[in-house]
Order: sequence, then structure tokens, then C-alpha cells
Amino acid sequence: MKKLALIVVISLVIGVGAAYAQDVRYNFDRSADFSKFKTYKWVDIKGSDHPNEMVERQIIAAIDAELVGKGLSKVDSDSADLYIGFQTAVGTEKQFNSYSTGWGAGPGWGGRWYGGMGSTTTYGSSSTIYVGQLALDMYEAPAKKLVWRGTASKTLDPKAKPDKQQKNLKKAVAKLLKNYPPEQK
Repeated sequence: MKKLALIVVISLVIGVGAAYAQDVRYNFDRSADFSKFKTYKWVDIKGSDHPNEMVERQIIAAIDAELVGKGLSKVDSDSADLYIGFQTAVGTEKQFNSYSTGWGAGPGWGGRWYGGMGSTTTYGSSSTIYVGQLALDMYEAPAKKLVWRGTASKTLDPKAKPDKQQKNLKKAVAKLLKNYPPEQK
């Protein structure tokens, strides 16, 4: 019984840890020559969701910093090699937690029953978890052809202080662009 309880506790800890981790995915056009992309220009993706103006500026600054670190230069002209844009989404999930207290009776050695019946009490609660997603698209400018797309999603803490939110954003963008430019064979 103690082993079962330990397994349940370990599973819950692993599950909660996984829920708060960042999930990053990306895909790219294998025929694109990423070595020729040196400049980029921000564009608006029509019909996309954006956060408030302040958060939008923070996202753009975090992405700009990462792209500059990768050797790209931001320009305002249409002659940029890449057009990039982003969109965001916030969704909710329900989390249900329950646990039991007390004890019960079980078989002893040789199948005999020892002790009496016990009682248990089960407690439960639910909470709403906010999950944010950032999608970054890169288009080859002349052809306006999508060549790279990455998404990062993470559980959001609505009570987090601004410094913590900024730290999480920078971490997510760094992880999102970790594999840009993609290695090509």
C-alpha cells in the first residue's frame, strides 16, 4: 500500500512539473537556403491575435535580441530577406486535484483478516490553469513563402510579477529560436 501511495505522489509531482514546462516546436522548409537570410522586417499577420501593446513590445524586443544574436539585422524596407510576424493565444484548462485520508482493512498473512473496517475521506478541488502560446512565422520576402515556423507554449502564472513575466518571456523566446537557423544537410 505504501508503494502505491509513493507511486501516486511521484506521478503527481512529475505531472505538475510537466504542466509548468515550456513546450517548443518548430518546422522549416528544407529547400530554403537559410544562409542567405541576413535581414528581416516585422509584418502583421492578418487576422492574428495579439496581446496588449505593452506585452507586444516586450515580445518584439525579446525576438529582436535573439535574432540579432543569430546575425540577422532588422530593417524597415521591403527589401528585407525575411518577413517575420507573430501571434499569441491564451487558453484555459481545468485541473482537478483529489486526495484521500484515513485507513482501511486488508488481508493479513495466510489470507486472514486482521483489524476492523476503517474510514477514509476524499477531498477534491479544481483550478483554472492559463496556457499561453507564442507562434513565430518567417517568410522568404520575395516569394512571401513560409520558410520557418516555431511555437512555444507554457503555463502562465497570472499572479507573477512583471520581472518574472519578462524572465519567462525571454527564456521562451531563447528556447523557441534555439534551433534557428536550422541545420541543413
